[in-house]
Amino acid sequence: MSQYEIEIKSLLGSSERAEKLKDKIKEKGGVLTNSNNQLNHYFVLSDVNKFKEKFNSHLEGEDKIKFNKILEEGSNFSVRTRDTDGKVILVIKASIGSDTSSNGVSRMEFESEMKMTLDELDKLLLDADLEYQAKWSREREEYKLGGTNICLDKNAGYGYLAEFEQVVIDRALADMVKKELLGIMKDFGVEELPQDRLERMFAYYNKNWRDYYGTDKIFNIE
Repeated sequence: MSQYEIEIKSLLGSSERAEKLKDKIKEKGGVLTNSNNQLNHYFVLSDVNKFKEKFNSHLEGEDKIKFNKILEEGSNFSVRTRDTDGKVILVIKASIGSDTSSNGVSRMEFESEMKMTLDELDKLLLDADLEYQAKWSREREEYKLGGTNICLDKNAGYGYLAEFEQVVIDRALADMVKKELLGIMKDFGVEELPQDRLERMFAYYNKNWRDYYGTDKIFNIE
């Protein structure tokens, strides 16, 4: 069964704004479910068929079915590998509308835990002719508030960022869920980071990621 993530980002900027949002989440009954450090390596996928051919043998059962489904039904793919405190995951996101797969609001999503190191997983993707796009690092706190997941991130380059997300199995619900998330964000006093500004930030980081990866340095792109 496919999953569709509806996710809206808000750029918080300062640590003070991040702490203020954290306090509001707790006041409204939000619960901290996880806290971790992540390394995220983004890849450029140019040959979908070769990726399917090379990687299918490393997946089993439901994961293999979902892997093939997203590559067959999605478009504009974002492929990344992730190390979350030693847990290594392959992540694929794909557009289901006009948004980009890297940063869009409504996307198909695939995740599979891999029993290997981040370097080993990266090598499998490189061997399938994918190429590095950029490497990212962040500290993340994950909260649950009803059916909404809220992540507070301290990202290299971006600084403090919040993500409000719900996951559905029916893509027809995407617009309704987006409106609901925007209402929740308004109640928290935070605004959606416009897609055009987010794309400019993403492009700048991808070009300069070696200056930011693994550091506390941030930039400001309007």
